[in-house]
Amino acid sequence: MKRCNGNSGPAAYTNIDFDQQPFLVIWEATQACDLACVHCRACAQPSRNPLELSTREAKRLIEDVAELQTPLFVISGGDPLKRPDVYELVRHTADLGLRPSMTPSATPLLTREAIVKLKDSGLARLAISLDAPTAEIHDRFRRVQGSFDLTIQGTRWAREIGLSVQINTTITRRNLSYLDDIIAVLEDLDIALWSVFFLVPIGRGSEVDLISAEEFEQVFAKLYETSRRVKFDIKSTEAQHYRRYLLQRRTELKREGQTSPGQLPPVLGTASADGIRRAPKGINDGKGFAFVSHTGEVFPSGFLPVSAGNVREHSLQSLYRDSPLFQSLRDTNNLEGKCGRCEYKQICGGSRARAFALTNNAFAEEPCCVYQPRQSASSEGSRRTQPSEEINWTR
Repeated sequence: MKRCNGNSGPAAYTNIDFDQQPFLVIWEATQACDLACVHCRACAQPSRNPLELSTREAKRLIEDVAELQTPLFVISGGDPLKRPDVYELVRHTADLGLRPSMTPSATPLLTREAIVKLKDSGLARLAISLDAPTAEIHDRFRRVQGSFDLTIQGTRWAREIGLSVQINTTITRRNLSYLDDIIAVLEDLDIALWSVFFLVPIGRGSEVDLISAEEFEQVFAKLYETSRRVKFDIKSTEAQHYRRYLLQRRTELKREGQTSPGQLPPVLGTASADGIRRAPKGINDGKGFAFVSHTGEVFPSGFLPVSAGNVREHSLQSLYRDSPLFQSLRDTNNLEGKCGRCEYKQICGGSRARAFALTNNAFAEEPCCVYQPRQSASSEGSRRTQPSEEINWTR
């Protein structure tokens, strides 16, 4: 099997052709999980599904990811530690030249021994969720007592053995007021990246927990100001318009003469402290991104539940490159409303998952963006391909 060399240098990241190659593939190894988080997109449950990809099928999928020379590969869930073969699969991933990351749940399965074994198997980064600054609030969010303490302890165990750590936080109305306190907790942890997820109301996630477009901008401002003083990197998930915000701030700072690297927001595509690179500009649901479910279904995102097909029947490469679903999502001419006429649509494009969740139309304008484009409405949909005629847009 050919080893992946897609992460061999900066040009391999900034010059990715999203029509041919995803920057990031996330594999939902299982939906089994001992937590019951209020925002869970998958409605995870304690038992594993007998239709999950087998070890052999999972290895074939990992080989497909390596053949695509995908820079980032994440083993997600549910809780991947619910799979007894997870260490074997991490090792297989690393042996193929990929740099695997994993998102285990903060449960009693996340022991120091498990973290050491993951690192010894070749894990490059551990990603753990923290959604509140205290045990009382976080555990209420995760619906399991002790999850907060395990998150903090798991982070410290990983850092003790030199394993890079990413903290994931999902922003909802339940924790918006605690943002400053969450940041204070993170500053006491030696992490490489803070990945800030913005709620997409699917699964257990409720629309009433979704913050407003104006509040998105307030969070963007908080993330931006935080990024200028903390040691760890910050990225957003399902808030593609944070890129627009960052570009606006960079432009303002340059006009003010503040042009040194330490004064400007981080550039898309540059390296994090552990060598795992930030996503290049333009990545979106189905555009530089693919999500493979526990049963092998290939989605544009874990939050956009429309399948392009199954890896048991087709290669990941063919589904990503050739399916009408993925091709239509990569064509920004299909964007509607103000997203369709926005001058930032090539580097942003809005959350296609949130648009679909709230309107049942993956090409509708981003529901949580306040920005008003400068371009005229006459440019919108100038050569739209009417993808709805080709794809069954159902959940």
